[in-house]
Amino acid sequence: MAVLRVGGLPDGALAAAAEFHAAVLPEVLAELEKLKPLPFKEGVGGGGCPDSSASADSPHPNPFPEGEGLLVLIFSPADHSHRAWRLAAIQALAREYAPARVNALASDSEKAIAAALDYLQAAGGVTGQLLELDDTGAGEVLSSSA
Repeated sequence: MAVLRVGGLPDGALAAAAEFHAAVLPEVLAELEKLKPLPFKEGVGGGGCPDSSASADSPHPNPFPEGEGLLVLIFSPADHSHRAWRLAAIQALAREYAPARVNALASDSEKAIAAALDYLQAAGGVTGQLLELDDTGAGEVLSSSA
């Protein structure tokens, strides 16, 4: 898993989007080039890769070894006006670089970021998502036995 922290963007959504595409996107694209899947090998594993986690009868085998092929961008929290451009960028990158997975987090809480990174590492089907994290919200989840 590769993690890139995106910081220092302007407060305004339009200016932030422009700065992201001009200054940050080249670094993101360079990182995604490193995540290219392993080459297909006929008859070896379900995904054509000896380390692939896909079964031999999987219709959409994962060409990456377990836990690889994931890029997560971490944005600083911002108001609602930034959501659209951030999500559009992440979704476009996820489509363009599939089967690699591209997701983003928006948070300034290291505890919440660590938990979300653990989740994304294990959630092999999650891509093209922008998760806005808030670890000071409603509190702990209530047990169904309570």
